[in-house]
Amino acid sequence: MTRLVFVLNGPNLNLLGQRQPHIYGHETLADVEADCRRIAQELRLELRFHQSNREYEVIDWIHEARESAAGIVINPAAFTHTSVAILDALNTFEGTVIECHISNVHKREAFRHHSYVSLRADGVIAGFGTQGYQLALRRVAKLLDEKAN
Repeated sequence: MTRLVFVLNGPNLNLLGQRQPHIYGHETLADVEADCRRIAQELRLELRFHQSNREYEVIDWIHEARESAAGIVINPAAFTHTSVAILDALNTFEGTVIECHISNVHKREAFRHHSYVSLRADGVIAGFGTQGYQLALRRVAKLLDEKAN
């Protein structure tokens, strides 16, 4: 069984550490990727880590994951609240999907309280800062381990 997990990041996350650090913290996306790779190695997961400001690229990576991955950890950022297309793509994926948000979206503006992605996600992590990615990877690994036994 594959232990490949895609970690997908949506728009503006390339500015992590620079954009609104009072909300998102000072860690960069490179820091998040390094943490994810460290955790993935510990959990015996293979990792593909991507970020795009373009909706179609996120969709293309989800389509790619359909062919090879056991899980997707996705921080869709602003696409969370707008993208039926990403939801439709995720609905074609048979593995585990964990939605991850750095901030607690429920403490923020009302428009951030709705997530199209949550309609498909097997779990949602919000408000744990960048540590949420680690928690998401641990959950995917646990589900894979349970499936293997």
